[in-house]
Amino acid sequence: MRIAIQDTYPDDVAHCYGCGRLNPHGYQLKTYPAGEFTESRFTPEPYHTAIPGFVYGGLIASLIDCHSTGSAAIFKMRAEGKEPGSEEAPRFVTAHLEVDYLAPTPLGVELRLMGRQVEVKERKVVVDTEMFAGEKLVAKGHAVLVRMPETMAGQ
Repeated sequence: MRIAIQDTYPDDVAHCYGCGRLNPHGYQLKTYPAGEFTESRFTPEPYHTAIPGFVYGGLIASLIDCHSTGSAAIFKMRAEGKEPGSEEAPRFVTAHLEVDYLAPTPLGVELRLMGRQVEVKERKVVVDTEMFAGEKLVAKGHAVLVRMPETMAGQ
């Protein structure tokens, strides 16, 4: 059985609008290991529209952001010889995010995000993400993620 990394976050940091399992109003994005990559899937709703038939760009950026933070946790655990799901995952926040919009993203199509590890350090992980609508590459992201400061947990 595959376990989403977000399902292993400690409860006090599992409220993110994009990926928090404890936020009933959020996207509930789930990120899984997929070989040497990571994968998330999300199907936009009609209210995620920019113009009729196309996805709002802010949704694309937030999905890449949350997929990247989940990917950072997976890549960090693997770098430490731990398997995702074996214990609570470390929590990462975004220090820098770049998004390139490559093509209009249609509504009504499942979006697939694939993350690739670029760099893993003690407190920093760099992730590149590609987003596909069906088979078409529609966006790319480059994210620098850092370990969540302890001052952010338990608020």
